[in-house]
Amino acid sequence: MASTGNSVLGRRAAPSRVPGQRGGLGALRARLIRIDSRETSFDVRGFAPCPVHVRRRLEWHGECFARGFNSAVAAGSADELGARLADVEASERGFAFEGAAMGLALLDLLVPVRARRLGPFLAGPARPHVYMAHVGAGWALARLRRRPWGRLPLDPLLRWLALDGYGFHETFFDPGRTVRAGRRPRRLRGYELRAFDQGVGRALWFVDGADPERIAATVATFAAERRPELWSGVGLAATYAGAVSDGGLRRLAELSRPFAAHAAQGAAFAAKARLRAGNLVAHTERACAALCGVGAADAAAVTDRTLESVAADGTAEDYEGWRRAIREALAQA
Repeated sequence: MASTGNSVLGRRAAPSRVPGQRGGLGALRARLIRIDSRETSFDVRGFAPCPVHVRRRLEWHGECFARGFNSAVAAGSADELGARLADVEASERGFAFEGAAMGLALLDLLVPVRARRLGPFLAGPARPHVYMAHVGAGWALARLRRRPWGRLPLDPLLRWLALDGYGFHETFFDPGRTVRAGRRPRRLRGYELRAFDQGVGRALWFVDGADPERIAATVATFAAERRPELWSGVGLAATYAGAVSDGGLRRLAELSRPFAAHAAQGAAFAAKARLRAGNLVAHTERACAALCGVGAADAAAVTDRTLESVAADGTAEDYEGWRRAIREALAQA
C-alpha cells in the first residue's frame, strides 16, 4: 500500500519494547486475559453447517487469531511478539497479527500507561500486516464498547478498518442480534455505521459457512441501503479467507452482480493485504479473477494508484473516496 503521509504506513520500522510487558506480569496476563481457541469453533458459535473441509479452514483462521491474541498479552516486547507471530504459517499469519493487535489495543484501553503498546507494534512488526492489525484493533473497541477510536494510535485513513473489525466482532459473537435482528451499536453514527456494515458482511462468510446461496439470502434480509457495504465485506472475506471452490466463487460473483463493484472493491483490499504481507495464496488469485475480473496483483495495484489521489486526513470522505475510486477503476478494467 502506498504511504498516506505521517502515519504507520509512512514511518520506518524500529525495534522497540512494548511498555508494561515484562516476564512475570506478562505470564499473569496470559493466564487472566486469553482467548480459548474453542471459542472460535462453529459448534460454540452456532454457525451454519457446511462441508467439513470448509469448516476446518474457517475454524483454523479463528484459531490463528486466538493464537495471535494470546501471544500479544504474554509477550514482553514488540520484537518478541513479532518473533512469535513469525512462527505462524505464512498463509495464516495475517489472522495472527489481527488477533495480536486486538490484544495490544485491549491492554492499552484497559491498563493505560504513558507509552503505549499498540503504536510500537504498528510501527514495527505489524507494518506488513497493517490492514489486518487495524481491523484487530477494532475488535478491542467492540469488546469494551468504546467509541471510535478510543485513543488508539491508528493510521488517519486506515482507522476506518477498525470499525470494520468492530462489525466483524459483533457479528461473529452475536449473529442473532447483528444479523437476524439487524441491530447496530447506538454509539456509532454517520459513516461509522457504513464501515461497521463492511465488517458485518465480512463475518457473514463465517456465520453462513462460506455458502454463496445462504450469504446472498442473508444479505437480502437487510435494508437495501446496507447491502452495498455488506457485499464489500463478503468480497473481502471470500478473497482473503477463502475455503470454497472455483465454482463457489463463480456463483458468488453471479449472486453479487447487482453489487459487483462493491464486492470487487472488497476483493481488491484483500489482495493488497496479502501482497503487502508477502503471503499471497492461490484462492486469493482465483477470487480476484471471479470478483474483479483481473488478477490479484492488478487488483492490488488499483488500491495503490487510487490512494495517490486521496487526502491523508482520514475523514470519512477520504476513505469512501478511496473505496469509490477503486470501484470505478475496477469497473473500467
